[in-house]
Amino acid sequence: LMNGKSLTRPLVKIQVLPNGQITGYGAAWDVTGNWQWKSGFLCRDLNWGGDDLGYNCQSVEADGGKVRITSDKGTGDSAVFSLR
Repeated sequence: LMNGKSLTRPLVKIQVLPNGQITGYGAAWDVTGNWQWKSGFLCRDLNWGGDDLGYNCQSVEADGGKVRITSDKGTGDSAVFSLR
């Protein structure tokens, strides 16, 4: 679904690459990290502008050109991205 595309929202553009890397920017700061699928969740380590955001497993829901990612295995905060 996300292969070769970017997840975007205002001031954010992130790519979740097939090789397990995450790259992009958020509010002018670099975003880097690693990800893997684990028990149906997108589990990632993320660094944003030099700050370690840590490890978190997130639910991913797709609806057309939109993707909702919700932290803490679907029980935490969520963000909706356009898939471009």
